[in-house]
Amino acid sequence: MGLFSKDYTRMKLNILAIESSCDETSAAVISDGKILNNIIATQSVHEKYGGVVPELASRAHQQHLIPVVHEAMRSSGLHKSDLSAIAFTKGPGLMGSLLVGVSFAKAMAFSLGIPLIEVNHMQAHILAHFIEDPKPNFPFICLTVSGGHTQLVLVRGYLDMEIIGETTDDAVGEAFDKTAKLMGLPYPGGPLIDKYAQLGNPKAFQFPISDMPALSFSFSGIKTAVMYFLRDNLKENPKFIEENLHDICASIQYTLIKTLMQKLKKAAREYRIKEIAIAGGVSANSGLRQTLQEEAKKLGWNTYIPKFEYCTDNAAMIAMAAHFKYLAGEFSSIDVVPEARMSF
Repeated sequence: MGLFSKDYTRMKLNILAIESSCDETSAAVISDGKILNNIIATQSVHEKYGGVVPELASRAHQQHLIPVVHEAMRSSGLHKSDLSAIAFTKGPGLMGSLLVGVSFAKAMAFSLGIPLIEVNHMQAHILAHFIEDPKPNFPFICLTVSGGHTQLVLVRGYLDMEIIGETTDDAVGEAFDKTAKLMGLPYPGGPLIDKYAQLGNPKAFQFPISDMPALSFSFSGIKTAVMYFLRDNLKENPKFIEENLHDICASIQYTLIKTLMQKLKKAAREYRIKEIAIAGGVSANSGLRQTLQEEAKKLGWNTYIPKFEYCTDNAAMIAMAAHFKYLAGEFSSIDVVPEARMSF
């Protein structure tokens, strides 16, 4: 039985979605645009290495994927024969991790005779805003921030998006994690910087804010600045980090958020848009959320921030994107392959 062989015209639109782009294995089921569940298996194996190890990540996906999909189907109350399509993350991400999810999705879709839907991971982060109310109105600008990407995206429709600005080097999530590592904090360090920053003075220490042309970002400079700053101060006081941890974290976070907000405000002015959203793993940062809301009051923005569970990598956002792609008739062939570097 080949793809599209099932008569699913009388069924509800039920889609099983799989996310395996990095180090979290996730599956979700969406029915007529409503997310029924969002099952996530995290990988703790990377903590002792100070970052994600691609080979270990792909092995963990192989171990977790079937149990995660089984739980997603069980808790949805649906049978596999009720499914209208299988969705998966095509990219961007780690190639080994993507291969696990893509291979499973292809096999399951082929065996059931239903369509495949490929999803761009970064577009899915943006479409997570349509899982629950309040939902942004088109057009809106979305600041998409994660461990691997920092982008300003003009969103004209569910499947009509344009990148209007992005980082030229490190992503902001990398800057958080790498500066945390310089201070000896365990991986992932970004959430720890956020935690300690809440107890510190954001203006205790000054770090440079990059001034890139147009709507481009750069975060490699602050990483270097923090490295030399710590080196010089540790020479004078070996306990400098320990004694000033909260202030250092608050100052780093303040600088990174200010860099993001400068470009976001510039984009809003240039495009004359007051519908503003943030998405991606770093959108869970409490400092960024608070700053966005403060700027919204000053500038008259309508702002949208996903729930924490939809900020980090998850299959619910893949399912939401797949729902709109299904309605638009955008399906994939069985010979589809993952793309580690994938543009819009």
